[in-house]
Amino acid sequence: MTARLHTTSDGPAGAPVLLLGSSLGTAGAMWEPQVTALAARFRVIRYDHLGHGRSAVPPGPYSLDLLGRELLRTLDGLGVPWVHYAGLSLGGMVGMWLAAHAPDRVRRLALLCTSASLGPPEQWRERAATVRAAGLPAIADAVVARWFTPGFAAARPDVVAAFRAMLTATSPAGYAACCEAIAAMDLRPALGRICAPTLVVAGADDAATPVGHARDIAGRIPGARLAVVGEAAHLANVGQPERVCRLLLDHFDERPHER
Repeated sequence: MTARLHTTSDGPAGAPVLLLGSSLGTAGAMWEPQVTALAARFRVIRYDHLGHGRSAVPPGPYSLDLLGRELLRTLDGLGVPWVHYAGLSLGGMVGMWLAAHAPDRVRRLALLCTSASLGPPEQWRERAATVRAAGLPAIADAVVARWFTPGFAAARPDVVAAFRAMLTATSPAGYAACCEAIAAMDLRPALGRICAPTLVVAGADDAATPVGHARDIAGRIPGARLAVVGEAAHLANVGQPERVCRLLLDHFDERPHER
C-alpha cells in the first residue's frame, strides 16, 4: 500500500528514531527550531497528518483511530519497529492513542500543549463547517493569535506570518476532517494503559489547551512528569525553542539502566 503520510528524516540512519507529530493546521516544518539539536542524537522523522502538508487528503470522516493507524502503517512501511515520540496539539493526541493502543511501538513519550478531551464538540464541528464554506483564511487570525504570546508576536512578526501561511496552505477538507476527529475524541479512558515514560509539557500562556489539560493527562498516565514552560502559548516549541528542546533532550536521553 502506498504511504499516505509525508515524512522527512534528519540525523544518523542508525540512531534511535524520534518521531515528531505537529499541530492541527501545521506540518512537519513546525519542528524546525528543534531539528538540528535533536538530529545530533536521533534519527528524527517528522510527519504530516492526513489532510495536512504534503500528506494525502482522503475523504472524511477522520478519527483519532484512523490517524493513529495511518501512522502505524507508515512506520511499518519505513521498517521502524519502535520510536520515541513527541507530539504537540493534534500530534500529542495521536501520540496518546499510539502509546495506549500500540505500547510496544513507543519507547518514550512527550506530549506538548495537548488535551485528551477538548470540548465542546459543537465548537469543533462549527469550525469545520466554517473552513469548508470559507476556507482557512476565515479563521486564520483567530487561530494564530492563540499560537503565540503577544510579546512574541510583536517581536517576531516574520515567524507569525510564516505560520499563518502554513495554516492557510493546509487543505480545508483535511483540516475540517481533523477538527471533527477532535470533536469526537475522548482519550481519557485509555491513558492508564500508557506504560512509556511520559513527559507532559504545557505552555503557561496557552489558551488553546490550558495547563489544566496537561495536569489531567499527567495525572492519568502512571509516572508521568509535568513541565510548565513560562511565556509560551500553544506553539511552545516555537515561542520557547531552547527551553522545549532541552526538555525533550533530557527526556529522551535513555540511561543504560532504563533499557
